[in-house]
Amino acid sequence: MGWKKIDDNTYQYDEEGVRFFLVIGKAKALLIDSGMQTRNAKELAQEITELPIGLFNTHTDIDHIGSNDEFDEVMINPAELVNYDKSYTWQNIIPVYDGDVINLGERELVAIALSGHTPGSTGLLDKDSGAFFSGDPIQDGRIFMFGPMRNMSAYIHSLKRLKQHAPDIKNIYPCHGTCPVEFSIVDKLIDGAIRVEKGEVTSEKAELFGQTISVYNIGAATFLGN
Repeated sequence: MGWKKIDDNTYQYDEEGVRFFLVIGKAKALLIDSGMQTRNAKELAQEITELPIGLFNTHTDIDHIGSNDEFDEVMINPAELVNYDKSYTWQNIIPVYDGDVINLGERELVAIALSGHTPGSTGLLDKDSGAFFSGDPIQDGRIFMFGPMRNMSAYIHSLKRLKQHAPDIKNIYPCHGTCPVEFSIVDKLIDGAIRVEKGEVTSEKAELFGQTISVYNIGAATFLGN
């Protein structure tokens, strides 16, 4: 665990199986997610920068909000609030919609909605560097698609829609699996998800979190479904 430097103003922090990111502009910095076991992500970020530090959640599954209670306000796609732990409702929620721009001072991050994995999953595209911080939907690891509020059709639609941004995306930085990954993985995920939806991928049964799930290995990644 610890900070890994991506470039002079971008860092990733790797826990076991999940990571979060620190993006630094001229006026302020932004944590993209806040870890799972980590409870002091803001404090850790202050080791890197003295600028004010905000928080953006790509989505609010439990492994992405470990340090959320360090922040009085958090930026979230409002569609994700149905998935947010109710104990955090004292926070000021700053809504971030698809297409919104977060300006850190000479560094702009564009929000791109990626619903399907969760209702409000949203990635951030660094306009200058071409780095896309995708959260969970785009990765070569295990993509959770079981349980309430997951929707494979919405997931496929989101990835197809993301392709319009392909010329602007140089590398994708997911919260799980290999980091970074190339944009070419998007077509593989779309193809695999469509095959899963059509029943063309043989699944294996597994136990996870006390329930039986279906595991679909599509080669590029693994979908965990109902």
